[in-house]
Amino acid sequence: MMDVTEIRKLIPHRYPFLLVDRIVELEPNRRAVGIKNVTVNEEFFQGHFPEKPMMPGVLICETMAQVAAVLARCSEQEHDTVFVLTGLERAKFKRPVEPGDQLRIELEVSRRRKRYWRLTGTVAVDGKRVAEAEFSAMEISV
Repeated sequence: MMDVTEIRKLIPHRYPFLLVDRIVELEPNRRAVGIKNVTVNEEFFQGHFPEKPMMPGVLICETMAQVAAVLARCSEQEHDTVFVLTGLERAKFKRPVEPGDQLRIELEVSRRRKRYWRLTGTVAVDGKRVAEAEFSAMEISV
């Protein structure tokens, strides 16, 4: 289990863009499970939407990518890279994510070649799927 302090040591994201609160399961090079607690204080709720706050789908995808970045960092000995999203496919959003929801982000590595990763991800709230996507990412030197 990894808390936000440990996550901050592994990936460069910071407030207001660090979207992962905990990593609860991690198998290097295979899979990871992260948690994001969605609060009404999130900056994006000011404009999306004031009368009916919903987490933007693109940020749900970014949360998946950040869990993947932690997975990549824990799978490698090198720490002079940044994990960047290179593609997003088959993204589907099943229901809105609202303040008070807790996202459970589950990722599996479908393919890996050196610094190139292909992953599939699902996001659930209370055991119900709210989003899913396939994506690719690459580790680049900093």
